[in-house]
Amino acid sequence: MYSESDIDGAVAAGVMPAATATAFRNHVAGGRNTPAVDEEHFRLLTGFNDIFVAIAIGLLLVALMQIGTTIANPIGGVLVAAASWGLAEYFTTRRRMALPSILLLLGFVGGVVAALGATIEMIAPHISDRAGAIAASGVALAAAGAAWVHWRRFMVPITIAALAVAVVAVVVALAIAAVPGVKEAIWPVLLVCGVAVFALAMRWDLSDRERTTRRADVAFWLHLAAAPMIAHPIFQMLGVFGNEIGLGVALIVLALYLVFAFVALAIDRRALLVSGLAYVLYAMFSVLRSAGTVELSAAFTGLIIGSALLTLSAFWHPMRRMVVGTLGDMGKRLPPVQTLAMA
Repeated sequence: MYSESDIDGAVAAGVMPAATATAFRNHVAGGRNTPAVDEEHFRLLTGFNDIFVAIAIGLLLVALMQIGTTIANPIGGVLVAAASWGLAEYFTTRRRMALPSILLLLGFVGGVVAALGATIEMIAPHISDRAGAIAASGVALAAAGAAWVHWRRFMVPITIAALAVAVVAVVVALAIAAVPGVKEAIWPVLLVCGVAVFALAMRWDLSDRERTTRRADVAFWLHLAAAPMIAHPIFQMLGVFGNEIGLGVALIVLALYLVFAFVALAIDRRALLVSGLAYVLYAMFSVLRSAGTVELSAAFTGLIIGSALLTLSAFWHPMRRMVVGTLGDMGKRLPPVQTLAMA
């Protein structure tokens, strides 16, 4: 299986003419009776060997962490970060293996965080809440720096999302340090950060409307990071899962999910739908249970929501064409609703 990034790399290397690559994409899109952009491709596996190598990497990094922490807690993180970088030089740079590259990125950034966190804990085991928040912001800033350095060397698409999440962690930690009471009302802060990450994702997305380069893969992971930071704060502020929700709140949840569906169709990304799914399932379950169908409320909930999502998937393209059509000139800046063949 070849990803969009592989095809783009072949064009850049002169292995495949750009016209041939475009014709190939149009052929695949035509065979599937759907535009290439609507498939929302991202590279995760190139074969079963990816899984095999990922398991081996996981075992190795866990072992290094345990060995290092027996010497000193920070050493474990240092060993994991160093090993992750060294392995990436082979499995990412030379082998271009997707899943191992993702794990090695997480291992490198996670190792940096673990080493710094353990160092702070050793130096100041009884640190105050405010000082702890400041220290946490410093660790998150170091994680952002590690992600940036990793991106400059390996350019794994998920790295920008990791960088964005680290920056959000810096903002949240500094907000807690500046105003300790914000810890009790952290959801609005996360929502603002989520919207900012969403805007960054759209910037990457709109720079490659046809989704034929690595920029589209970067945008995919950014949308995946932004979606929970948008959906969870909104529904948590509504009190979903907190108490028994009433019919009014349940209807609001369902209405918000319809808004998410509209946005997802417009930008041709499904992350928001996935992030809000648990909340809409619970809302529908509560509505059916309040209506008296206690025994089968869970089954009816799965039937209704599952059928709705399958219908949305089956008719994604025509529904998206309708949604984009309602946006006027703004819709022309979004990913196209059809793939144009190259003359």
